[in-house]
Parts: sequence; C-alpha cells; structure tokens
Amino acid sequence: MANNFNNSDTPDTPWWISDHKVITAQDVKKRNTRTVSFGIAITMALIAGVVGSVVGRTSASLDTKTNLVSTKSTIERKPDSIAGIAARVSPSVVSIEVANGNSGGTGSGFFLDSSGHILTNNHVISLAATSGASIKVKLANGKNYDAKLVGRDVSYDLAVIKITVTDAPALQLGNSDEVQVGDGVIAIGSPLGLTGTVTSGIISAKNRPVTSGGGTRESSFINALQTDAAINPGNSGGPLVDLSGAVIGINSAIATTSSGFGGQSGSIGLGFAIPINQARKTADQLIKNGSSTYPIMGVSLDTRYSGVGAKIPDDAGSVSPGGPADRAGIKSGDIIIEIDGKAIATADEAIINVRSHNVGDKIKIKLQRQGATKEVSLVLIAAK
Repeated sequence: MANNFNNSDTPDTPWWISDHKVITAQDVKKRNTRTVSFGIAITMALIAGVVGSVVGRTSASLDTKTNLVSTKSTIERKPDSIAGIAARVSPSVVSIEVANGNSGGTGSGFFLDSSGHILTNNHVISLAATSGASIKVKLANGKNYDAKLVGRDVSYDLAVIKITVTDAPALQLGNSDEVQVGDGVIAIGSPLGLTGTVTSGIISAKNRPVTSGGGTRESSFINALQTDAAINPGNSGGPLVDLSGAVIGINSAIATTSSGFGGQSGSIGLGFAIPINQARKTADQLIKNGSSTYPIMGVSLDTRYSGVGAKIPDDAGSVSPGGPADRAGIKSGDIIIEIDGKAIATADEAIINVRSHNVGDKIKIKLQRQGATKEVSLVLIAAK
C-alpha cells in the first residue's frame, strides 16, 4: 500500500531521528472525545502553574533584596538508567491506528528487523483482518506510513505488520524464561494515543493464566508475565523490556476494577505481557508463512464445569480419534488435575498450559476417572 503521507526528511539524517514534537493546547483540543477529561486535567494543571507563578511574583515584589540563584549542574544519565534505556528503545516503538469508517482503534508495536516488520497484538489490528480496515503506523519521530498485515495468530493474540523501510531500528529480543519475580522492567507505548510514553515497574509474577475475547472465536489464551508497570488502553502490542533494554514481553492486557477515563478502565498496577519466547516463535512463523500454529493434545474441554480441574465432556468425539490423548488412553469424562506437575483448576488453565509448550513436546498428565487417579504421557501435535 502506498504511503499517503508527505514526509519532509532532513538530508544526511537517519529517518528515525528527529526533534521531539511539543504538544500545544490546540493539539490537545483536536483529540477525540475520549480525551476531554484528560484535557481538563491538563488545563487545571496549567491554571495551577499560573496561580503559583502569580503568587511567586507577588512574594518577590514584597522583598526587593531577593536574589535568584541559578545553577549549571548537569544530571548524569547512565546508559543502564531508565532514561538511558528509554532513549535507546523508544525510536524502535511505533503507534498503530486502525480505521474502517467510524470504527477503529489504536495500539503500539515495535520493529523486529531492519526491513520494517512490526510485532503487535492481534486485537490491535483485528479489524484489518475481519473488515478490511486500513493500518497506519506513526514512528517515534512523527513520520507516518501505511502498513500491510503480514499474518496474525488469534490463539496467542499476536500479529505482524510491515511498512516499507530498509533501515528500521530493530529491538533486541531477550529470554523470558530467565526472568525472575522482582526484576525491573520498562513499558513503552502509546496509552490513550500519547505516543512515546514510558513507565517502569517490576515483574510481579510469572505464568499467570490470562484469557481474552469473552469466549468468542477471537479468544486468546496467554501464559503471561505480570507487571506493575502502568499499562493502559493503547499500550497493547508495545514492548516490555528488561534493564538491559531487551524485549521480554508484549504488553497485552490489564486487570481493572471499574470504567474510568473516556469510558475505558485504567491501570491498577496489574498488567500482563505475552512472554517474548512464545512471541518470537509465532512471529517467525507469521513472517515466513503468513500463518502459525499451536500445540494440542486432541481433546475438547467443558468450560462450564464448576469443579476443580479441566473436564473432558462425556459427549462422543470429545477425544479426537487417533490423537495424542486417545493414544495415551484418555477418555471422555476424565478430569485433568495436573500437567507436568502443575495443578490445573480450570479448562482455561489447561489450555494455557498446553499452549505454553512446543509442538513435539512430551508432557505428563494426571487425571481422575471415577474417583481413581491415573497418570499418562503424550506428545503434543500441531493444530490443523
């Protein structure tokens, strides 16, 4: 798709470097109706600043002997400081806008390679896949590009899009398996359309079972990293990086308590990211093939079951004939209570646990059948 935007490039300067844009009051007024309350907050802050300024001048006028002292001291920002990491990572993070008539949404993403492949969430660009919506990408320097959808994976809530560039500043990918609870992290993205926003926190927990999609066919199942770094609507698809600047997760979901800003709920310190080790495998498949797959054991699960464990329905066909579960001796009505030694409380937990593995992995399953406990092993296969 052709670039519909006019860019005025500076000769001899890399396309991804430019001056920061100053947000004016007029810019704020042009934002959509969801940002009205935010504009009021900014206005009130400005008013408070003006009042403080007036009071300061009044006080100074009462004491003509006041001497104002200025300093030329500089703040040293080390490369491994939050400021240093943000300066290195931010040029690689993009803002994404998807529009189809009156429908649309925004999100974030980041460059995977120099040829312009961008990793983001499926739910950010799903309208482009289902309704033919356009995808626009805004870089950290303010330049805009049309993007095309390379591929998406609903099951992991991941997608790859691409813009036409040849020297994109790709981010380094880390190892999410080595992340520990308490490690410092930084989230960068475009919450509520505010591009280049940086927040920091720690890894609060690992292996959190997170589902999205409300049970529709667009549902995703994520074995997530939990963080207290502030994440809000618009951060989706942006990177969660460690204190070396390497990406360890894709910011994808938040837990909320009530509706807030512009009808959307905000951060309460419970954010969730897709581990980069899973995202890397899926992104590689999407770039090479335009599609990807995930591991299965060949059973259906009863999501309405209220007991502890993941129940295989009593219905015929709930165990796929000739599939891994069938060959391992699993039967309709069995209740899965452990996978590889990890307790399973619900069907969602069983699905997420299986999808955290690779096709070809061998797993151990403990199940209950008519009051008796049984343990079997099986090899996961790729979903068709």
